[in-house]
Order: sequence, then C-alpha cells, then structure tokens
Amino acid sequence: MTSVQDRILNAVDRLFDDQVQFLEKLVRFKSLRNEEAAAQDFIAGALKERGFEISRLPTDASRIGIHPAFSPATVDYSDSWNVVGRKVSTGGGRSLAFNSHVDVVPAGSGHRWTSPPFEPRREGDWLYGRGAGDMKAGLVASIFALDAIAEAGLSLSGDVQIQSVVEEEITGNGAATLFAEGFTADVIVSPEPTDEQLVRANAGVIKFRLETRGRPAHPRDPESGQSAIDLMVRLIGHLRVLEQRWIAEREDKRWFKDLANPVALTIGTISGGDWIASIPSDCVAEGRIGFYPGEDPKVRAAEVEAFVARLQLEDPAFAGGNLVSLSWVGVMHAGYTLAEGTLAEDTLRAVHAVTHAGAALDAYVMACYLDAAVFSVHGNIPSLVYGPVSENIHGIDERVSLSSLKRVTKTLALFAADWCGTRDV
Repeated sequence: MTSVQDRILNAVDRLFDDQVQFLEKLVRFKSLRNEEAAAQDFIAGALKERGFEISRLPTDASRIGIHPAFSPATVDYSDSWNVVGRKVSTGGGRSLAFNSHVDVVPAGSGHRWTSPPFEPRREGDWLYGRGAGDMKAGLVASIFALDAIAEAGLSLSGDVQIQSVVEEEITGNGAATLFAEGFTADVIVSPEPTDEQLVRANAGVIKFRLETRGRPAHPRDPESGQSAIDLMVRLIGHLRVLEQRWIAEREDKRWFKDLANPVALTIGTISGGDWIASIPSDCVAEGRIGFYPGEDPKVRAAEVEAFVARLQLEDPAFAGGNLVSLSWVGVMHAGYTLAEGTLAEDTLRAVHAVTHAGAALDAYVMACYLDAAVFSVHGNIPSLVYGPVSENIHGIDERVSLSSLKRVTKTLALFAADWCGTRDV
C-alpha cells in the first residue's frame, strides 16, 4: 500500500458515518418512475456543494426509434431528469464517469416489510429500505469515494463525472440520454449491487405488453363467453416454449452456458376482468425476456412477434382472430461482454486486492439489463460494474451491507486515484 492509498483509505473511514447518513436521506426519497425529481434535486444540490459543475438533462423521448441506444417508452418525460456533476482537470489524466441510477422499483406489498420501505432502518451490519441496495448505496459510494480523495488532501488529474440517471429499471433512456449528449469518459464505473464482484457480461433484454380479448358473458351462460384471463394463461404457457428454445442456445455462449436460465421470461404484472361474476373481457400482462450479447434486440423482438402470430393460427383457442396484441414498452437493448485484460479491469483488480487483503476479484454474469451496456455497446467504452453486497433487491426487506459498502467505497476511491492520477492540493 502506498502512502497516497493509505491517506485515502483513512479518509473513507473518517467520512463513513456521514456517508451512511447521506444514504439514509436518499433512501427516504420515493424515487419511483417519473417521481425522481426530488431525489435528483437532492443529488444535484449535494454535488454543487462539492464544487461540481451541474448539468440537468431531461430524458429525451425525441430520440426513441432514431438513436439506437434508446428503447420504447409509453410515459411522459416532461418531469424526468438526469443529473451530471462534472469536475474538469488540467492535469492530463484519464477521465472517469461513475454512472448510477436513482430510480427504484415499487415496494410491492409494503405491509409485508419489517419496517416501512422508504424509512431506512439500521440493524447490525444492514441498512434496510427500497433502493438501499439497488442502487442508491452505489451512487452514494461514488460521491463519497471522491469526497475521500479531497479529504486526503488530493485532487484528481483527470476529468471526473458523477452521473445520476433515471429510467434504468424500465427503459435505460436516462443513460441513453447522457450518452447521446456526449457525457462519456475513458472508463465507466457503475456501482450496482454485485456482491463485490465484477460483471463480465450481461444479457440483452426486451420488455413487452400482451393483451388478450375475450367475450364477456353472464355465468348463467358461460359457454357463450370466452375468458380473456384463460387466454392469457394459455398464451404465457406458449411463451414458455419459446423461453426453453432460447435457453437451449446457451450451449455455445461462453459466459452463459453454465447459467440455469440466462433468458428468464418474467411476467411482472397482470390484470384482467372488471366484475367478479362476469366472464372477463380483457386481460393485460407485462414482462421481459433476455437474450445473448452480440445479438440485435430488434431481431429478437421480431422472433417473439412471429411466434405470437404463429401460435394464434395453430392453437384453436385463439380462433376467431384479433384476440392477442403485442407491443414493446420498455428496454429493447443488446447485452455486452467486458473484454478481458483491459487496463481498466487490471486497475480495478489491483485496488480490489488492496481493500480485500490480497483477495482476487471474481467475475460473473448478470442475466439482466444494465445501463453500462449503453456505453459499452454504443461507445465501445470499458464499463466496469462493481458494487456492494445487497440482498432482496426488487424484493421485500431490501438491504445493503454497510461493511461491504465501506470496502466498495474504498475500492472506488483507490480506483479513481489510480486511474485519473492525483496531485497534492
């Protein structure tokens, strides 16, 4: 360990209580989709206090269908903002952008949480709350990693950005907006909850909405009707066949062949019917399905469209025509593979060993969408996804390990110092 590293690590320790309190404040913001403005104001204010130049960029719907980084969306983006804090250096070092998302998924059955999901609670090593792990802890870690460098009496020799984006949980259009506007760097670091491992590859993802139309009827004459809910259940069963076909393709995919289900067809929402004693007229379901890096998401979407069209011809339950609609409502983006042996990865491995008593940095696959893919796929920028141990993300009683958060903050701080270079203030 060098003297500079020692100064930075000690600074992280001194600031860590403040860091946890900052995270608790951020968790209290209920930053659901299109409700992120207050949390973004908080982040922008905190970065401005730290001397960052602040840019507020509205999520850009005008590029959907035009710029390849953007995905379909069905909401109004008039109050959807992304925040970038930037410090420009004249030291000639390499540039770095920390990219994190501030949006969170709904808490779901809040009554089943041990404590209110947007009221942070500490218990032992854990901090509980929706978004505590995914990924507000990582966002805060990137801010306090740079705080520690300043606290240690150092400044970075390269340009640095803190990016706080929205829409990661549904379309990725927040990160796409920043990429399209030129907010890039020599390396992107995204401190998603990865259990202190590096993501080697992630899956491409497409998100869809299915609608089935039945014939409503009174239960005295059920044969005259056709249940839209039953049709939806049948349709989902057919889609499981497609899922199995895509899973079988993993055999020649180096990083995915050992995953039980790298595709993960997921039906996330479903609703149907309008009266308890009526044959339901309509049913709507939304979901996602994954595919492999290097593949065109539009080609995969066309496969799904063709499959749904064909099953309506082959399954008598769908006879009569026009009983199913399929539309695209979220992420339609390719996956990526992080090339082995980059200087960025070597740098992360070296500083991880410092903060983890010489332990090697493990790498694994995330079969889900990550904003890092925007920068990797469209900009060919090394994108390192590495963050703290978290549990129950998208689930009940989501929590992040505070000891892990401290280690990750130290690793990010050392990475920034090594990658960009430092100077004494």
